[in-house]
Amino acid sequence: MEFEVWSGAALGGVIGLLIGSFLNVVIYRLPKMMERQWAAELAQLEAEKQGTESPTGTQEPFNLMTPRSRCPGCGHAVQWYENVPVLSYLFLRGRCSACKTRISVRYPLVELLTGALFFFCIYRWGVTPAGFAWCGFSAALVALAFIDWDTTLLPDDITLPLLWAGLLSAAFQWTAVPLHASVVGAAAGYLSLWLVYWGFKLATGKEGMGYGDFKLFAALGAWFGWQALVPIILMSSIIGAIIGIAMKIFSSLREGGYIPFGPFLVGAGLTAMVFGPNAILNTVLSALGL
Repeated sequence: MEFEVWSGAALGGVIGLLIGSFLNVVIYRLPKMMERQWAAELAQLEAEKQGTESPTGTQEPFNLMTPRSRCPGCGHAVQWYENVPVLSYLFLRGRCSACKTRISVRYPLVELLTGALFFFCIYRWGVTPAGFAWCGFSAALVALAFIDWDTTLLPDDITLPLLWAGLLSAAFQWTAVPLHASVVGAAAGYLSLWLVYWGFKLATGKEGMGYGDFKLFAALGAWFGWQALVPIILMSSIIGAIIGIAMKIFSSLREGGYIPFGPFLVGAGLTAMVFGPNAILNTVLSALGL
């Protein structure tokens, strides 16, 4: 039995490495796909205002599958053997095989992180619907964290399916959260940050967060239930404040002095998956000396 558990987890880890490689594509391309869509819609609206014909699309297809991955430096098309998770990066010594442009170390790190999360999910829940559900949860959160950090966007294409997956997982009892707690968690997660958003905006005239944060917090409420919302928001807020202060001290804040909140929600959500929401609350209270 122990061999079956470990072999299943190892296979899950390998699949996670492959999924992580795909997530690198999602992280890079999905925001650009959204920008292209917004530009096309804006052009169409402008054409309607001017009473002219809508512009015809002349751009080459750009989606998660097309075109093939290329080196941003020289345009070299990445071959399949140059795209093996982690191993290709090590073999190429972190550089393009054609022009020797350095490849970001984040690519293998995303693959390793996803592989480790898949390994954990299958080890804990086995090769079961629950195990697959938590693997999907992990992959979605990894993609959201890096997209938000890069662009301050939390795409509906990921947050909304994640929300519905949490509700369905509760309905099919793939999680330990009762369906009513999942539904209340989703609603409370969204409304709580929505109220914070409007309170902050009315008080300062500025937007402190985006609607994507509401949807992500709602998704976490669906996966963990309403009881987990306070521990998750406490942990994400404290870590976010610590990192924000550190970035300010070292003058590494972006223009405007903001940092996205999504990655900290993701970190708290993954911590809740691994250790449980109660462990988060106890850790936070201990850190505060309570």
